Amino acid sequence: MENCRKQKYFLQVFGCQMNFHDGEKIAGVLEKMGYVRADTPEEADVVLLNTCCVRENAENRLYGHLGNLKPLKINNPELIIGVGGCMTQLPTVRATIEADYPYIDLLFGAFNIHQIPELIMKIRETGSRILDVPGEGEMEEDLPVKRESPFQAWVTVIYGCNNFCTYCIVPYVRGREKSRRPEKILMEIRELAAAGVKEVTLLGQNVNSYGLDFPVEERTDFADLLAAVNTVDGIARIRFQTSHPKDLSDKLIRQMAEAEKVCEHLHLPLQAGSDKILKLMNRKYTRDDYLRLVDKLRSRIPEIALTTDLIVGFPGEEEADFQDTLDMVKKVGFDAAFTFAYSPRVGTQAAKLTNQVPEAEKMDRLYRLIEVVNQQAKAANRRLEGTVQTILVEGPSPKKKEIYAGRTRGNKLVLFAPPAGAAGLTGKELNVRIRKGLTYTLQGEVVE
Repeated sequence: MENCRKQKYFLQVFGCQMNFHDGEKIAGVLEKMGYVRADTPEEADVVLLNTCCVRENAENRLYGHLGNLKPLKINNPELIIGVGGCMTQLPTVRATIEADYPYIDLLFGAFNIHQIPELIMKIRETGSRILDVPGEGEMEEDLPVKRESPFQAWVTVIYGCNNFCTYCIVPYVRGREKSRRPEKILMEIRELAAAGVKEVTLLGQNVNSYGLDFPVEERTDFADLLAAVNTVDGIARIRFQTSHPKDLSDKLIRQMAEAEKVCEHLHLPLQAGSDKILKLMNRKYTRDDYLRLVDKLRSRIPEIALTTDLIVGFPGEEEADFQDTLDMVKKVGFDAAFTFAYSPRVGTQAAKLTNQVPEAEKMDRLYRLIEVVNQQAKAANRRLEGTVQTILVEGPSPKKKEIYAGRTRGNKLVLFAPPAGAAGLTGKELNVRIRKGLTYTLQGEVVE
């Protein structure tokens, strides 16, 4: 009867929300094949890693993970190990895996997830490695998706990126921008709503560019798409990311303010506060441009929570440039920020610059930046003390099952004790009074 057991897969995903949504598609195509998810790689028949290549240390971590899988292959030669995602689009990574990791059977990219079943079957039949990764191509629509949450869902609206920020490898691995048709997006969201999903997050490397690749006579921009999604019955919350500041239009700000389902949160990557560094990064806006956007957003949506990405140690950054970044952080008063030390990526323009910042200086600036960001995050959270916030309950906290967690419309995580006898709270909206604002979370109590 052993041969009748279901084949199992183990999937590990790294990186951004786009990667995690791709992971849901990978799980979907595998489960359509009849595979079931394994809890550990040791019990799997197929192990797949979906990778991210935005930062150099991600590549180093990948090789560490691959090294850990070698004993599994030795113990089970029938095990198929595959690597997919952005990193496999890089020729240097493919060459390294081919030469140094002979036990890796499969490489696939962002453009051929739909081919995973036939690739696995071919490896099973022939015993050969398949390491060719297609370059930029059409993204396959209508793939089965194994959603991680029954009430929250990611929905891709645009693939690729045309911006070519000098530090970023994404346009080279994800390709040029290609918007999904609005009718396809709306059909997907209506199906999600019918299945009980309450919150959708619209995804793209730059959602603000949505629709610019359509013929002029068929032009639908991102503000129009938000308005259409806002009419879908059953959906209670709409989020989106990521937004490029250079493309954040007055029309989009107005639509964010007017569409009642669009949450009062915007992730707006600043990256640096120095005009010199912004120009070197090819960001196409100045610090004053960014501050004007913040003023417009807060005048139309006073309660909006603003989060951002920040890079320190970009080539040519001097202490004065770093102080400009600190100054911008204080001027804007971000609710939270993802902070990074610059990491050179082979193939980008910034990696060719000669005035690289020493690693020790990068880390010193990063620690100083984190201190300021954390001070502001705590201050922003403390301002919510005493207010009543509507949260979407995500379920018991991973650390303490007796404590539940949920998110405000401003995307802040609230921890609370559920009312006695309460059941079935996950996926429901509740009103909570914020008792205490901490750096990363809020503590609240349910308002009866």
